[in-house]
Amino acid sequence: MESSQLVAALERVWASIQRRHADVPPVVVTLGAGSLGQRAGELTLGHFAARRWATRDVDAATADPNGLAATLNGGMAELFVGGEGLVQGAESVLETLLHEAAHGVADVRRIKDTSRQGRYHNARYKVLGEELGLVITQHPQIGWSLTELAPGTSEEYADELEELAAALVAYRYAEGQVPALPGDPGAEDGAAGDAGGGEAGAGGRRPKNGLVLVCGCPKPRKIRASAAVVDAGPILCGVCGQEFTAAS
Repeated sequence: MESSQLVAALERVWASIQRRHADVPPVVVTLGAGSLGQRAGELTLGHFAARRWATRDVDAATADPNGLAATLNGGMAELFVGGEGLVQGAESVLETLLHEAAHGVADVRRIKDTSRQGRYHNARYKVLGEELGLVITQHPQIGWSLTELAPGTSEEYADELEELAAALVAYRYAEGQVPALPGDPGAEDGAAGDAGGGEAGAGGRRPKNGLVLVCGCPKPRKIRASAAVVDAGPILCGVCGQEFTAAS
């Protein structure tokens, strides 16, 4: 199945990062929706959350098959990867994994690398991200959070990038961007396939003069596109790298 293939590839790449950086912790990899609950144009590409998963202790499970014992460190961390970001390709996914791995190193070393509920990335995070092979630049609102692969990182992870590229056989549509199928209510008018109409206008119809789309920049850029253009595939912003989605 596509999902198991994707998760297995993400796990193997994370293990490769661990082999290069001893303080990157083990994780439980989860794959899901990065656009649920987000404002138009925003996506969660990934997150690292420490001690979110309890794991069954083998000895305890033998003694009590119904028991669930946390590991000695209080549980394993969670690595979440948003399905919408997979469309951006293998290098972008590797950037996300290295970004989250830097947060993992911060947790292991007990370094406070963020504030404001984890949104603002401080200068200590910048140092950790660079240690793991990223170039970190500053976002005007959430600090040192913008990441790209440093020179040489693509070459170092060439085998992992090849594996990721082969595994990226699916990606998730953002909320409001699910294409209509022939026969769906309103499909002849280009209505969205989402229950509730998604980005459709009044009466379940898309505006005839096109949809207003916004990106994820701090000051979102706006474009207008026809329903056919939107349904053909994601439209990505060349500045923030995120998908243009319907304006709320």
